Amino acid sequence: MKKILALTLALALSLGLCACGGSTEEAPAEETTTESTEIASGVEDGVLTVAMECNYAPYNWTQPDDSNGAVPIKDTDGEYANGYDVMMAKKLCEANGWELEIVRLDWDSLVPAVQAGTVDCVIAGQSMTTERAEMVDFAGPYLYASIVCLTKADSALASAAGISELSGTCTSQIGTIWYDTCLPQIEGANIQSAAESAPAMLMALETGTVDFVCTDMPTAQGACVVYPDMVILDFSASEDGFEVSDEDINIGISVMKGNTVLKDALDAVLSTMTADDFNALMAEATAVQPIE
Repeated sequence: MKKILALTLALALSLGLCACGGSTEEAPAEETTTESTEIASGVEDGVLTVAMECNYAPYNWTQPDDSNGAVPIKDTDGEYANGYDVMMAKKLCEANGWELEIVRLDWDSLVPAVQAGTVDCVIAGQSMTTERAEMVDFAGPYLYASIVCLTKADSALASAAGISELSGTCTSQIGTIWYDTCLPQIEGANIQSAAESAPAMLMALETGTVDFVCTDMPTAQGACVVYPDMVILDFSASEDGFEVSDEDINIGISVMKGNTVLKDALDAVLSTMTADDFNALMAEATAVQPIE
């Protein structure tokens, strides 16, 4: 009899617990949790805050005036940003009715700024790599950039037809797939320390510190405008070229993880543009980049 009573009591308690677990009283708690983890878009105030180096022509650069549609750089005295990234940012803002705010940051500070919510997004010539995609979400691509090398026109390397014909000292910009992925593919390369910026990389080549550098096509095209003694080595159509994936040449806009509102708004505009549109805008940026 005691066993029957115990079983009956246990069954009653079990049914009572099941009823509590399925009651409608739990629903509000779930809704509250979902709302508390929702990511703000960052453009609720009607302003898109964009970070870039402002030192990476023709993607972006700093100039002393607002000529050619340049935009003031936040917290500076009379300095303006321009370039492909600024031109693209203006198009995105115009389509969405936002004002544009440009923040200048070092390359290594760009992703952390998005993660911290200091800026809404980064438009700075970033490759859409798997490693970066673990830290941020990407809208885009907003450009497709093949990987090339630059050397001096009077160098013996100027006639190289593939990466197997490259040798000597070389470098590229720190924190890029050019330095981390591409240069190690060149067996004859004597890889030097990474340059802190694209201008520093180009100066290393111009001054003879290195024999060649690795970069992307837009950067190389812009470099040849500033330094006419440089030539582009494009092996993209050769079997003796760099092994790269789409993530290496697709250039994207990074936003905070989970910021689907902003990502979708950016993608809605970018999806209406073609590779030809991107290249035409890049040509416009290259044409007005500062020579000095």
